[in-house]
Amino acid sequence: MLILGLQGSPRQKGNTAYLLATFLDECRIQGATTKMIPVAKKDIRACLGCGFCETHGYCVIIDDAMSREIYPLLREAEVIVAATPIFFYNFPSGIKALIDRSQTLWSRKYKFGLDDPRRGTRKGFLLAQGATRGKDLFQGTRMTAKYFFDAVGAEFTDGLTYRRIEAKGDMEKHPTVILDCRQAVRELLAPLQARKTILFACRENSCRSQMAAAFAGYLAGDRFEVLSAGSEPAPEINPDTVRVMQEKGLDLAFLRPRSLEEVLESASVDLIVSMGCGEVCPMVPGARRIDWDLPDPAGQPIEFMRQVRDRIEEGVRGLVSDETSA
Repeated sequence: MLILGLQGSPRQKGNTAYLLATFLDECRIQGATTKMIPVAKKDIRACLGCGFCETHGYCVIIDDAMSREIYPLLREAEVIVAATPIFFYNFPSGIKALIDRSQTLWSRKYKFGLDDPRRGTRKGFLLAQGATRGKDLFQGTRMTAKYFFDAVGAEFTDGLTYRRIEAKGDMEKHPTVILDCRQAVRELLAPLQARKTILFACRENSCRSQMAAAFAGYLAGDRFEVLSAGSEPAPEINPDTVRVMQEKGLDLAFLRPRSLEEVLESASVDLIVSMGCGEVCPMVPGARRIDWDLPDPAGQPIEFMRQVRDRIEEGVRGLVSDETSA
């Protein structure tokens, strides 16, 4: 389970950085994998407001950190934590640019009618601190966070906010911040940690295992943590895979193939479902294994890809039913 932290302060060692680090430390103690993005240090170009994503489904800007790194991480993460200081009652410009560029994901959801397979379980959490003590200090930030999380397919669950944090070290001196983070993380992760973990594996992680993981996450993400990986991962997901899954209303855009070694290093797996990769799938102590003898649709006509997709959907529905009743 990946917890993605967006460090929105231009100060890399300030109060916001401390608050996010404390929160992510608690996530790791609870067994989650974490990744922190220092947003202000990333090359994130401002939204042009051109409307390209609303007609094409992708941002016209293709050569910055959003397209190379951040869109895929927003899709992979099961919890997204936005951490920010308050600048004029809202987010500062760096992380606001990231939020504005999430219009691409909003467009795929609302203009193209596509569902992110993780949208039923992904959570959004806000960490914010500001110098004043006004009652409306966090109002604008909370509203922006709510719609940002909606755009990226996450439910805005809660947040921790702190007033009168101004001088360096004020957050570290706060009497309850560590306990606050500990309690919030426990409540946030408890439903996600109770799930079994299923890993769908194939050779390239660009077709079969990605489709299986998408169906399983969409149908039963509340009951199973769903992963996918490949023994020889391809550079990107097969475009025909994205296309035929869009026909089912599921959005695989921006996902990236991952290696079995990478996934197994950070996850405890209960069940491995092989798509037909045979001996290249490892034996994992304590994990059951099921082999689905599915042909590789890569390089085949699009209709063959559809046939494999439908077989995978049928198999996933049966698997979810069997595992739920077991």
